[in-house]
Amino acid sequence: MASKQQQQTAAQQQAAAAAAAAAEQKKIDEYIEKIHYSDRYSDDEYEYRHVILPKPLFKLIPKQYFSPDDSGTLRLLSEQEWRHIGITQSLGWVHYEVHAPEPHVLLFRRAKNFDAQLAQQQLYEQQQQQYANAKAAGTRNGRKK
Repeated sequence: MASKQQQQTAAQQQAAAAAAAAAEQKKIDEYIEKIHYSDRYSDDEYEYRHVILPKPLFKLIPKQYFSPDDSGTLRLLSEQEWRHIGITQSLGWVHYEVHAPEPHVLLFRRAKNFDAQLAQQQLYEQQQQQYANAKAAGTRNGRKK
């Protein structure tokens, strides 16, 4: 059984660790507010944008997000990964390129007509749900179609 003093020491260590984690998160939140998002630009197929991370935030990115070749550049990140480091963008953006001379600059693209495709998909899903609801309501009322 642990002594009361050992329990107090463990509680103090947990409190210190929690305080350090909170301070680190506050620092990260300040850096996240300084992420720069470029205007969008496009070609015939894609729209593009680049995201510039503050260099102190870049240094806090988990090591597993970096290329295994020790070049200091990020590997291509999944949406979940780039959102995890604080990047916020609308749907459809893909991290498609890294720029070795400026590893804190992430390049993104998405299909030029992504918004229209998304709206069409959402409308289709809404219509399917309405159909399913109407069919279920008809079955509940004892009617068959």
